[in-house]
Amino acid sequence: MKSEQFILALDQGTTSSRALIVDHAGKVIAVSQKEFTQIYPKPGWVEHDPTEIWATQTAVEAEALAKADLRHRDIAAIGITNQRETTVVWDKNTGKPVYNAIVWQDRRTADYCAKLKKEEGLEHKFGDKTGLRLDPYFSGTKLRWILENVEGVRERAEAGDLLFGTVDSWLVWKLTDGEVHITDATNASRTLLYNIHEHDWDDEILEIFNIPRCMLPEVKGSSEIYGHTTKKVPIAGIAGDQHAALFGQACFEPGMAKNTYGTGCFLLMNTGEEAIRSKNNLLTTIAWQIDGKTEYALEGSIFMGGAVVQWLRDELQLVRSAEECSSLAAEVPDAGGMFLVPAFAGLGAPHWDPYARGTCVGMTRGTNRKHYCRAALEAIAYQSADLADCMEKDSGITMTELRVDGGASNSEPLMQFQSDLLRLEVLRPENVETTALGAAYLAGLAVGFWKDKQDITDRWKEGARFKPERPEEDMKVFSDGWKRAVERSKEWELQEPEL
Repeated sequence: MKSEQFILALDQGTTSSRALIVDHAGKVIAVSQKEFTQIYPKPGWVEHDPTEIWATQTAVEAEALAKADLRHRDIAAIGITNQRETTVVWDKNTGKPVYNAIVWQDRRTADYCAKLKKEEGLEHKFGDKTGLRLDPYFSGTKLRWILENVEGVRERAEAGDLLFGTVDSWLVWKLTDGEVHITDATNASRTLLYNIHEHDWDDEILEIFNIPRCMLPEVKGSSEIYGHTTKKVPIAGIAGDQHAALFGQACFEPGMAKNTYGTGCFLLMNTGEEAIRSKNNLLTTIAWQIDGKTEYALEGSIFMGGAVVQWLRDELQLVRSAEECSSLAAEVPDAGGMFLVPAFAGLGAPHWDPYARGTCVGMTRGTNRKHYCRAALEAIAYQSADLADCMEKDSGITMTELRVDGGASNSEPLMQFQSDLLRLEVLRPENVETTALGAAYLAGLAVGFWKDKQDITDRWKEGARFKPERPEEDMKVFSDGWKRAVERSKEWELQEPEL
């Protein structure tokens, strides 16, 4: 492989599209990022415009190449990582979406999921086959909603004219000018439609949802050449954002875990070739599939991570930036007895309560914005610690460290509080762009840019290490308070009197 070649990583996230250029040393030499519109048609509904996603992704790709003074011929391969579960349906003849993308945060199918749960054995059946839960979070019920509620869509789908995909599928289809309709095993494993043991779309589930199989993409591995762009560049790596981050953190051995502090928080533990069925309300998911070998992970999903800080900034206008939130939080030792449960879109693992709502308890006359900032960061850490506890129980493995990444991992008070809660060392790499790096590594492996996993492990460098400092008995008091606050938030929406 020529030394002057590079890998282009496309990182299509929940609030922005990004492009990064990565060199052979694993160093990011250029980044471009562009936010796009968040659409909230009704309370609990979240949508994106697929054409805007595509427009922003192509814009940042061009800008990153320009910043690095490169052309497409200098790119050895493209890797794609994406917001998972977000659902796109488009016309294969015109390329036009039939409806906005329904975002993973969207809760419109909560009642349908509740109805399915009441049918005896269905929750267990879905869990056994997909490793997931009957929750609005996943793509399957979102796709069914589009089929049932957008005029004329079901007829067009059954006629073979419409395609379904998560955002990776949409990008590949656009990049190849409609030539390739695929997804990878990690994204497929998040749809609620894919049997993670049989490695195929599940016909019984498709029948329950009444989804035509002809809409679904072909499922490929996470590191192989899927096709070429119109600029003749191979697209060679795909993984959902959290799987890509696990890969980018070089968590290649069973028991290794990472937590990504992004819009949401996602804690994943590698469980090797064993798909461990959770007894503690976590998800079993495909970590990646390479050269026909599938490795699995346990996952806990938190819907509101860094989004809590965005809420303080945009809605309450208590801070101007995430950095200001972190610095204000550092000025107080704790939240002064206040607990903020950010269940704005329900609670994810381990509670899985779509009817929970945000709760703030324990305020006093002395509560100020520093305490709010502190409580917001602590809420992220509490939720993550809940997941880690479940993960250890499921796997039988005691974590010895936690690798962290994502924007909020730059917050020193958050990382220190996380270490204190977990009673273990928290490691932040030099380069926290692990999601994009994971996609780059998967693509690079497929074209020989990097040799093997060891080649990638050698590129992981520690940037900061946080060790427990506060007494364990103090942390237990805090944890007990958090548990009480969470109970207050549960099923809140169901308790509301009708107006």
